[in-house]
Formats: sequence, C-alpha cells, structure tokens
Amino acid sequence: MRRLLVVYNPNSSNYVRVKNEVLEKLPSISGFMIGKFIIEKAPFEDNVKRLKKVLEDGDVVLSAGGDATAAVSANAILESGKDVTLSVLPYGNFNDLARTLRTFKFDDILNSGFKSTNFYPLDVIVDGKHWRYACCYVTIGMTAEAVELFDNQKIRKKLQKGHKSSWRSYIYLVTWYFKNRRKKVFIPEFKLNGELQHKKTSDYAAVNGRSMSRVMKGGDDFLKPEIFRSETDRLATNFWRLTKLMTKSVLSRVPGKDTKGDTLEFVKPATVSLQAEGEYKTFENANKIEIRKPSKCLKVILN
Repeated sequence: MRRLLVVYNPNSSNYVRVKNEVLEKLPSISGFMIGKFIIEKAPFEDNVKRLKKVLEDGDVVLSAGGDATAAVSANAILESGKDVTLSVLPYGNFNDLARTLRTFKFDDILNSGFKSTNFYPLDVIVDGKHWRYACCYVTIGMTAEAVELFDNQKIRKKLQKGHKSSWRSYIYLVTWYFKNRRKKVFIPEFKLNGELQHKKTSDYAAVNGRSMSRVMKGGDDFLKPEIFRSETDRLATNFWRLTKLMTKSVLSRVPGKDTKGDTLEFVKPATVSLQAEGEYKTFENANKIEIRKPSKCLKVILN
C-alpha cells in the first residue's frame, strides 16, 4: 500500500487551519497508509536530512504549510533519490509553490487521482558545492537581504490577512528599501557568464515558477528541463527602476531573458546574500555562484 506522508509545522501561525482542513480529513482517505512528519524548530538542512531518511519509493508527500515547508519537502525528495510525488497546499504567507501548482484546497489533491507531472527546479551552487534546490525563484543581493524583513512576527501575522497582503508586502518592502538602499554594496563587482556587470548592480533574480514572493508573476519555466528566466538590475540606486520592475511584474510577468544557466563570478572574494523562496543565507568569501537546472526532476501534482 502506498504511503501518504503529511509534512506540517505545528508551531506555525496557520496550524489550526492545517489541523481542521487537512489532518482531521486524513482518516477518510482510502488506499493509503497515512503518516505525519513534523517540521521542527531547527535549521532548514536538519529538517531536510530527517525527512529524506524516512522517504520510500512510491510515497506521496503532502506539504501543508508555507513555502519553507514546501522547500523542505522538495529538497528532501530530490536529495533522497527516491521515487516520490510532491503535493502542496498553501498555509503560509506567500505560498509561491502552491500558486505555481494551483493546488489551493485538499480536494484539488484528492481529485487529481495523484497523477504526477515533471517539475524541473533550480539548483544553486556556491563555490562548487550544492546549497539549495529552489522550485520557484532565487535572488541574490538587495532583494535577498530584504527577506529578513519578513522574519518579523508582527509583519508575518499582518500578511496572513487575505489578498491585501500583496499590497502590504509592497509597503513593507518599499519602507525597507528607502531605509537601506544606500547603506552598502549589495553585490560586489562580478561577471555574469563572463561579462563584467555594472558596478552598481544590486540584484540578480532567477525565476522558474508562476509566482515570485506572491506579488510578482512568473511563467511556466518549471515545466522545461533546461530553460528558466533571469535578470540583473540596479534597483538600489534607482527607485524608478524598482517601480518599473514591480509594475511590470504585477501586470504581466517578471522581466528577464531565457537562459540555460548563469554563473556569477566575483572579481574579489565577496560577502553576498542569497535567498530561495524566503529561505536566505549570507555567504562570506564567495568566489562563484551557479544557477542551473539539475539532471533530476520532481514529480508533482499539478492542477
């Protein structure tokens, strides 16, 4: 009998909804052996290691949480090498992967017949070492550092109040932008695919999914085994460039060019921040960052 493994965080602010809308319905599901995996208050990598140890071929993983829970699930599956199907429900602030897969309710999962589609994520490599698989997007520089803003619990609770949270996100980000944009160099001088970039370049973004931080629109690159879209910009020095980018991202999709892989090489060893779907890390003395699609893919339930 196949196993359905529900991954959730009992300490999350939306746990009551997960309990009522998912966990309490599990006994009514037939044809599966039901299991539960709890996300602990531990580093991202520790939860990934714990989860990948319990995965078996044929499992269906149901991530019932936000993008962090979905990221733990996706990374564990990819690192395990097991034949596992990922499904995602949105119980977080941004829910970019659920928006990309268009699975918003438990019935979307149950009515799918658990049929899977190949999903091709991004692989982030720092100085030759794998850091993270990212399903929807990766940013480097100012936009990566800004993610720390959403760790503030008061802000996170306000963002949970329906569709207006998108505009709240804009307000918080713009406020942070004006306070921090001239404090430092966000990306030290670097070459992108061998071409030296403008010294005031503050941001790099690789976009693979339909949603980027909830307030920006992506495309269907996640269905492509090699191609994704990327962009660099000087957002920290020009507010109008930021306004143009965000407006276009809301009305159409995130700007950028198709690429089969990007390599950022720093002129000198650099301190730089990376973030993938809300999970961020600052690296010191980094020489090279590579973004590409790995040879392996995820099996996902797509609505």
